Amino acid sequence: MIPAGATVAELAFCLPDLPDVRDFAATQAVRSGMSQEGLADFLVALNEVATNAVTHGHTTAKAVLRMWTVGRTLVVEIHDEGRWDPGPAPGETPPGPHATSGMGLWVARMVSSDITFETGASGTFITMSFKV
Repeated sequence: MIPAGATVAELAFCLPDLPDVRDFAATQAVRSGMSQEGLADFLVALNEVATNAVTHGHTTAKAVLRMWTVGRTLVVEIHDEGRWDPGPAPGETPPGPHATSGMGLWVARMVSSDITFETGASGTFITMSFKV
């Protein structure tokens, strides 16, 4: 949930916009105080979740990125209109040794300080936190 009074940076996007999403997110992350060392891992996690949102999210293939800070934590929320039954928490199990897909949420879980998944009538929200 976005805290009252938080400044939220927001960007709507589709699949062809992913380079712009990464640029937008990198700018916001650096403004929030993220180090250059942390930026690479952050962008990998962001790209994986954003790509999933516009390739698996819904037939409209549109998503929204929202970013804000809480203290020394950068919070990133990606919302799409898709719904799914996540079963066990996604990304908790590492991919198999010869996997060629299905690694995105596991990678995002490994490099973020927290990740949550909510899915229902209003779509899917994936929220990640990163220490800055």
